[in-house]
Amino acid sequence: MGDMKKIFILHGWTYSTAAWDAVCSLLRQRGYDPMQLKIPGLTADTSEVWTVESYTTWLTSQVNNDVPIILVGHSNGGRIAIAFAAACPEAVSRLILIDAAGILHTSFFLQMKRLVFKGIARMGKRLTSSVFLRKVFYRLIGARDYERASPIMRLTMKNLIERDLTPELSRITSPTLIIWGSKDKATPLSDAHVMNTNIRKSKLAVIPDAAHSPHATHPEVVVTMIDEWLRTE
Repeated sequence: MGDMKKIFILHGWTYSTAAWDAVCSLLRQRGYDPMQLKIPGLTADTSEVWTVESYTTWLTSQVNNDVPIILVGHSNGGRIAIAFAAACPEAVSRLILIDAAGILHTSFFLQMKRLVFKGIARMGKRLTSSVFLRKVFYRLIGARDYERASPIMRLTMKNLIERDLTPELSRITSPTLIIWGSKDKATPLSDAHVMNTNIRKSKLAVIPDAAHSPHATHPEVVVTMIDEWLRTE
């Protein structure tokens, strides 16, 4: 493995890394050494409430001996990757963002999400003792991740979703590949264009018919895009 290029992967808001198995296998076949990082509160235990800054500090401790690194971030992992690449530009040689979070939106449903994270869920709990109705409410506003989260991670999610990383994008100096599913409803394609516009050395690659997790649904396409980009840039 010594002559293989390490690729550090930050998964999204999930409690398992299984969705990355196919991508990791394909990367190994192409001569890379994928390293899936266990994110505190999700795939690693935590007793703390986290912020974007604390995740950046954590990531620094994880990769300190390998910098500069090739870093991949999906969804919430993309949010962490953006913050890290902006704060520590010299630590990232190549950045790959897959349907990354981090752009603050003002649409009705996303405003409702933020209200949930600020306490409306507690009010709803007082109004009804029905677990079923609370679940329906969460799902109507697209807050299933919030519904499943522990109390600590609900506070963490609130911290993360309220932080707009748009101003940080221009601080990223690493060559960046932005991979996006054309049918993503969680982080819309418009976010990809914002990132592409603001990250100077960036390239946007859109996968038709893919949604929010192209690494899980289109692993061969994702790996081919990554491999070709790393070999030609």
